[in-house]
Amino acid sequence: MEEIQEHESQSIVKDDEDEIVVEQAAGVHGDPVQHGDFPPKVDSAVEILQEKVTKQIVKEGHGQKPCKYATCFLHYRAWTESTQHKFEDTWHEQRPCEMVLGKEKKEMAGLAVGVSSMKAGERALLHVGWELGYGKEGSFSFPNVPPMADIIYEVELIGFDEVREGKARGDMTAEERIGAADRRKMDGNSLFKDEKLEEAMQQYEMAIAYLGDDFMFQLFGKYRDMALAVKNPCHLNMAACLIKLKRHEEAIAQCTIVLAEDENNAKALFRRGKARAELGQTDAAREDFLKARKHAPEDKAIMRELRFLDEHDKAIYKKQKEIYKGIFGPPPQPKRKPANVLTRMWQWLVLICQWLLSLIYRLFKRERRKAD
Repeated sequence: MEEIQEHESQSIVKDDEDEIVVEQAAGVHGDPVQHGDFPPKVDSAVEILQEKVTKQIVKEGHGQKPCKYATCFLHYRAWTESTQHKFEDTWHEQRPCEMVLGKEKKEMAGLAVGVSSMKAGERALLHVGWELGYGKEGSFSFPNVPPMADIIYEVELIGFDEVREGKARGDMTAEERIGAADRRKMDGNSLFKDEKLEEAMQQYEMAIAYLGDDFMFQLFGKYRDMALAVKNPCHLNMAACLIKLKRHEEAIAQCTIVLAEDENNAKALFRRGKARAELGQTDAAREDFLKARKHAPEDKAIMRELRFLDEHDKAIYKKQKEIYKGIFGPPPQPKRKPANVLTRMWQWLVLICQWLLSLIYRLFKRERRKAD
């Protein structure tokens, strides 16, 4: 895979052809998912999908809609409509849900109706009647849903695979899952080159979904190495996109995932340092850059970021010195008011009188001593 580079990036991330090279954050602003505890307020038109399912679009998607037996990857939050109680949140768990349309669980029937009407990248608000949710009896295990509870879903369709046989991840061999993830990563790299950052991140997130923690825990030896060779670049590429989108806290989280697996990964340290520096966390950023320099001592990008931090610290020190100069320096001396001509003449007259009196007194004392 040809390495993706920005025009001036020539160093730290150059040795891995599967990773995106990013050193300067472009001024692009993304649309991060809101982390509210209640359903979002949506003003878009209500679309009736079925008698018991309605949809309002929060964010438009792109491309085609998934067909029956497509493997869909999605994030969602779910609330009971009557009490506004949130009982599920895959964003919070940082683990996308996988759904094969036409083979979904019974309680997911209404959600599947909504997902089948969505495009990749689309986010929508669904209202689902209890008949297509957890039914008349509800659920008293996990998740806990009351009987006959209508449900509100906030859903984002990350993407989908049009697998002919409707094969879920759990039914794939290790090679098939790693291969599917690698294809998604390569698609994401192509989208990044076209500056389609949100779409690129959807592909990386789908790739990561194929290589979840439950799957990685079962891998050993060459299969684990193969999976990490796909998974870690996806996290780092996600971080690169998030830095460009000014979503620095999310970028830090992606780099930290890689560092939990490989604490000496110079690219993860470098990008986490970039994100921390943008947030003003200069001490933590410097620590990351110094660790990265230890593993890539000749890298110019790392040296440049360390110089930027040093210049930033000097500028802050100079500014603080000016602010506190009056507080900790010598007290200011009061300025003398200019005297007018009459005042000066009076002062001179007083001085002359004092001198004459002093002279007369000395002469008087001398004459008196002579007389004695």
